[in-house]
Amino acid sequence: MTPATTQPVVRIHDLHKSFGDREVLRGIDLTVAPGEVVCVIGPSGSGKSTLLRCVNLLEEPTAGSIEVLGAEVTDADVDIDRVRTHVGMVFQQFNLFAHLTVLENCTLAQRGVLRRSRAEAERVATANLERVGLADRAAAMPGQLSGGQQQRVAIARALSMDPRLMLFDEPTSALDPELVGDVLGVMRDLADAGMTMLVVTHEMAFAREVADRVVFMDDGVVVESGPPDQVIGAPLEERTRTFLQRVLDPTHRHPQD
Repeated sequence: MTPATTQPVVRIHDLHKSFGDREVLRGIDLTVAPGEVVCVIGPSGSGKSTLLRCVNLLEEPTAGSIEVLGAEVTDADVDIDRVRTHVGMVFQQFNLFAHLTVLENCTLAQRGVLRRSRAEAERVATANLERVGLADRAAAMPGQLSGGQQQRVAIARALSMDPRLMLFDEPTSALDPELVGDVLGVMRDLADAGMTMLVVTHEMAFAREVADRVVFMDDGVVVESGPPDQVIGAPLEERTRTFLQRVLDPTHRHPQD
């Protein structure tokens, strides 16, 4: 149990985000404590990915405040590049540089941003490739790897920056089903090692097993939040129950489907 006096790694208050006339986030409040794994679930279009992208300012919030590691990223004077050096992000698509080897993909930002020497960057990268089970593919090009392997390289690249917070935006949604398990296994190991993680996912079994807390979003608001056994196992809200029935029972068809 995290002491109440511990400052949250992420603190979001009354977050709103609009794209033109469409309000995607409508007053989100959320905190993530050190070492906590928070999984965000919900239907497509509920605002999950937009929420995640606001945390490191890939999307500019319309209103509200976000603190990351004690820095208010919504403050106009914040050094967002400094904050981002402590935040790793893994996207749906792997976003690897196709013309660089696996090792080079994992050393580029270390050398350019953290100013590490080539030798130090390669040492750190090799350790993280080992961590995700791909040390033997360091010389490979991304195009020579499966989707699951590319996503594990993307995780190793993020870890090589020594992040204090990891953001995952549907990291398995672009993968063939047989490749999902290896990526989730790496994420499970990170959680076991105490990494603070905010994960947008549709993998309910993973959320139930690994998350300390599950947040269910729908229509731009947090509908329900709590331990996975409650939110996924015995949801209090009808909207949560309806969503989970559709996700967990493929034979069920909602009238609007």
